[in-house]
Amino acid sequence: MLEPTAPPRKAPLDTRHQVETPEGIDLPLRPAGLMVRALAFTIDLGLRGLILGVLFIALALLGKLGMGLGSLLIFAVSWWYMVLFEVLRQGRSPGKQWMGLRVVHDDGTPVGWSASLLRNLLRFVDLMPFGYFLGAISCLQHPTFKRLGDIAAGTLVVYGERPLSRPSLPEAEPRRAPIPLTLSEQRALLGFAERQGDLSPARVSELAALLAQPLRISAPNTVAELNGIARGLLGPT
Repeated sequence: MLEPTAPPRKAPLDTRHQVETPEGIDLPLRPAGLMVRALAFTIDLGLRGLILGVLFIALALLGKLGMGLGSLLIFAVSWWYMVLFEVLRQGRSPGKQWMGLRVVHDDGTPVGWSASLLRNLLRFVDLMPFGYFLGAISCLQHPTFKRLGDIAAGTLVVYGERPLSRPSLPEAEPRRAPIPLTLSEQRALLGFAERQGDLSPARVSELAALLAQPLRISAPNTVAELNGIARGLLGPT
């Protein structure tokens, strides 16, 4: 008699978008969701209103000529504000930069003029029938949170990469290990030195005693000796 087979398990939800560069390197991108994008757009909308308000105050002094120029400025700021920032500032408008976002092509490359212009011109479609309704529905349904303008232009809004910082070690005089260390032992020493600031003194002493035994380090100076060996492994900083 055949036993019933278990239903296949679904893959866990993962919002990361993996692309492969022409060099064959996998580049993970993290698409931004609806809420954080809405906050970034609200910031940009407020900045555009502020810019237009200041310009209209200045143009009001020019009378009818100022009214005509004001109409042109409304068009220019409304349609070119996002495009200029996205292309000239690596996909980051002020609102996106504030929220840690940027616009890229689907392959992870910086967004260009044609793609940025297309995705922003199609905002009027995302705004239909009111209040970004179609854009919001598209973001919620798409696996990488694309609105209709992004689908047409082949763009993604992703979280910007955080610069990697070199780990900081406690102050100590660099020194050599008394015996040759394996790679796992070197990693253990460096991990101990890097995490000291997050550990209690009792836990630091406990871990230091465990690491000191195979290295034949005397007990009174265990922590300082281990930190010195870790600094020697890391090299000049």
